[in-house]
Amino acid sequence: MLGRWLASKKATHAAGDSPLAGLAVPHTAGVLSCRVLDPVNVAVQQAEFVVTDSAGRKVVGGETDPYGNVLATVPAGEYRLAVTAEGFTPFHGSATVGESGHASLGDVTLQVSAPPQLPAAGDWEIEPNHTQIGFTARHIGLARIHGRFNTFAGAVRIADRMEDSAMHVIIDAASIDTNVQMRDDHLRSSDFLDVGRYPTLEFYSDRFVHRGGSRWGVSGALTLHGVSRTVTLDTQYLGLGNGLEGETRAACRATTELHREDFTLTWQTMLARGIAVVGPSIAIDMDIQIVPKS
Repeated sequence: MLGRWLASKKATHAAGDSPLAGLAVPHTAGVLSCRVLDPVNVAVQQAEFVVTDSAGRKVVGGETDPYGNVLATVPAGEYRLAVTAEGFTPFHGSATVGESGHASLGDVTLQVSAPPQLPAAGDWEIEPNHTQIGFTARHIGLARIHGRFNTFAGAVRIADRMEDSAMHVIIDAASIDTNVQMRDDHLRSSDFLDVGRYPTLEFYSDRFVHRGGSRWGVSGALTLHGVSRTVTLDTQYLGLGNGLEGETRAACRATTELHREDFTLTWQTMLARGIAVVGPSIAIDMDIQIVPKS
């Protein structure tokens, strides 16, 4: 009898030591897990993962925790796990999750990927037909308004050392477009861009900082509404490719956030319940392609 009691206590203690102890899992589901490491066995934080079912449909996704772990509760079945992280080659694996079971892929080691080839040194220009300069603003504290500038031009001088490169972009302020004529006319007025006095927005940068992998910080002076401020574009370089006519192209994606008051864009109207009609910050989102200057 004493032996049976000791065996029962030992089993209870072992279950309590399990990392999954206390995790509520429906009886028709199970747990899928792995730990994501780099080549020197350091946990990869905030790696993105996606779990898809046998039909290729996304079931769950997210980021690894500070210890590199992926942990997902999913219905019993067959699954594919994809893990991606900046600077590493993607991982793809398969697992079968049983009812009330735990399917572990163990330690997943991501291999360092070669950075994309940089553009050749020389003069390049923005190709407007495959470039978009967009923005997003908060409206009445709830919705988001999306817009873009339709007319712009830009030149990029690529140096032998990428960090010594420079770029200059000019945007036609009157080309602002949110797909609502009345709103666009208001944005062009003296309440906002005042395009009669300030017909262009300009950005000039001669500071390219490599942040690792394909990530760069491009810092420079943005002149908007007659005011110049230093702005840094968080930039992901996407690499080189060829267009339909065989021409060489380079592409990147860049984002930043502007605060309206920094550029004296202070027009505001408050709703009856004290909520601002227009939010204080503007998110900028750009997809850019450049081609060698002809």
